[in-house]
Amino acid sequence: MSGALTLYPAIDLKDGTCVRLRRGAMEDATVYSADPGAQAAQWQAGGFRWLHVVDLNGAFAGRAVNAAAVGAILAAVTIPVQLGGGIRDRAAIESWLAAGVRRVILGSAAARDPALVRTACRAHPGRIAVAIDARDGRVAIDGWAETTELSALDLALRFEDAGAAAIIYTDIGRDGMLSGLDLERTLDLAFQISTPLIASGGVGSLADLAALKQAVAGRDGALIEGVIVGRALYDGRIDPAAALRLLDG
Repeated sequence: MSGALTLYPAIDLKDGTCVRLRRGAMEDATVYSADPGAQAAQWQAGGFRWLHVVDLNGAFAGRAVNAAAVGAILAAVTIPVQLGGGIRDRAAIESWLAAGVRRVILGSAAARDPALVRTACRAHPGRIAVAIDARDGRVAIDGWAETTELSALDLALRFEDAGAAAIIYTDIGRDGMLSGLDLERTLDLAFQISTPLIASGGVGSLADLAALKQAVAGRDGALIEGVIVGRALYDGRIDPAAALRLLDG
């Protein structure tokens, strides 16, 4: 698929602040803002059309921990927000959708309870995404603390007919490292599924985004819907306006 790609700025929440981790290590966190609502408003003002928000503490705890920070984000912006981290049951899904989250992301729950994903997708068409976080091609769960024997492709194929809005594929080894996306694995996964894929993990420069766009254009049938960027935006390595121009073209 060629054409426009959605650029999702990442807001990762730890202890009420906006942080970026390296390779998912909670002890290796850089705090970028103590005001998640203000950060969200800044990204909206920069022209972004979506926000990607993750409750990092929640991912480990299996329940919402940074609910107040998420609420501040929802109150500060009008653009849609997709939220993941610790959402493991129907009640949590319903609660966040009712609170104004546009799209709920299921990660560990998708690996452990595929029926929950299917039920949620049927109940809320277009509002459920599946996060597949992989370390060396194997799915990691519980805040990336546990690596399973399940391959990223096998998990993605479980939901081919579920009606998920997107598969969010993150290469854990590259996340926060600014070393570029794993284009080969990302494109191979996208090519083998029909659900649109959002790429994540490692974007460090405008050149990385250009490489993704070029790769997608050259791989007909690979449904890449967008890309998540975190540290490179916070560090100023990627200019938001330039990135949006590139991916909108």
